[in-house]
Amino acid sequence: MENEKSTKFHLDRRNFMKKGSLIAGGLMAMPIISSANYFSGSDNVIKIALIGCGGRGTGAAGQALSTAQNVQLVAMADAFSDRLESSLANLKEALADKPGRINVGNNKFIGFDAYKQAIAMADVVILTTPPGFRPIHFEEAVRQGKHIFMEKPVATDPAGIKKVLDAAAIAKSKKLNVVVGLQRRYQNSYRELYKRFQDGIIGDMLAAQVWWNQGALWMKRRQANQTEMEYQMRNWYYFTWICGDHIVEQHIHNIDVGNWFMGETPDTALGMGGRAVRTGKEYGEIFDHHAVEYRYKNGVVMNSQCRHWKDAPSRVDEEIVGTKGRILCDRATIVDHKGKVLYQFDKSKENNPYQTEHDELFAAIAKNEYKFADAERGAEATLSAIIGRLSTYSGQVIHWDQALNSGLSIQPQRYAFDAPPPVLPLEDGSYAHAKPGITKYFS
Repeated sequence: MENEKSTKFHLDRRNFMKKGSLIAGGLMAMPIISSANYFSGSDNVIKIALIGCGGRGTGAAGQALSTAQNVQLVAMADAFSDRLESSLANLKEALADKPGRINVGNNKFIGFDAYKQAIAMADVVILTTPPGFRPIHFEEAVRQGKHIFMEKPVATDPAGIKKVLDAAAIAKSKKLNVVVGLQRRYQNSYRELYKRFQDGIIGDMLAAQVWWNQGALWMKRRQANQTEMEYQMRNWYYFTWICGDHIVEQHIHNIDVGNWFMGETPDTALGMGGRAVRTGKEYGEIFDHHAVEYRYKNGVVMNSQCRHWKDAPSRVDEEIVGTKGRILCDRATIVDHKGKVLYQFDKSKENNPYQTEHDELFAAIAKNEYKFADAERGAEATLSAIIGRLSTYSGQVIHWDQALNSGLSIQPQRYAFDAPPPVLPLEDGSYAHAKPGITKYFS
């Protein structure tokens, strides 16, 4: 799109997959030997900083503070003071029975650079801002030698993916644990389904289908005296530079499951999408539906669809089809092609994967173990979703290597409330959006 800039780099598929080929759920535990990884302060308290104090950040912090370890929230950072104060109040209420786990005091930092100050005060950082900021926050947390939990997606453009991969390599060299919030990887039913898939219960993989179809989401209306940057920050879901569009921000979960079972990333994406229902100016520039055909090097095709349409059937699910049967992920069931149940996960043994992510991360940190290196896998899932978006926006076939090596960035020139965002409103207050067949990315 016309506001996107390019900085050149090169990384081929083979090197990317080498970096991303990790065992699901974590590395073999290794002792942490870097002095940068030992806890600061006394009594082995694991100090936590929260970067991004919205709903997901508040939830993630609450989960981190609910682990069995000796943990304490010592710093918070957000672009907006009201979000930070609301988050802090909600955490105090939710953890009223554990008051010693919140010790923020005056360590409340506001603004675009606030993350640097908060990160410096912690052993573990939780990165939960809107995803456009994830690459620079991850890069800084790694530079400062911190263990990391970061939400998906890890970027909104290929240039951000490159930044994450570069920082991930440094994190590995420093033995910093990194967990990415693709929580199906930490969910008991998915782990059991994958284990049986690996044992060959459905034979060779033939195809996959993934969905995130649901109704309408939240929206924030423009307020008086807001700069354009503040408005887009408040209404962030509807601007691609900061959100990535819902195929990247939300549907990434299902796409990641497809990649997990496939054992590789897509070679190409060809899709279609648009703004059929959600067309008002308050909905920025993103699409309300995407459908993508992902083709893999192994010849298998994954069909993907996601949409936000009110009063239409909802489905959030994945289906893996093999020569001998199929895996129905939401039902945690495996059947043969005649419908006979081959395996049924006992739903009474299901866990809360959002909590498990933190339980396993903090257990490893407390034991001084290097166990988790999710950043590359998070980058794989994110870029898979990004090439889907690039295809639905343009109507072009998008190749993985072409996108990865493009340097394509959709970020602002600078982050400040008086700075212009990458997309600005037209005279009528609406925003130009991608038009398949007209929007171009690569020649």
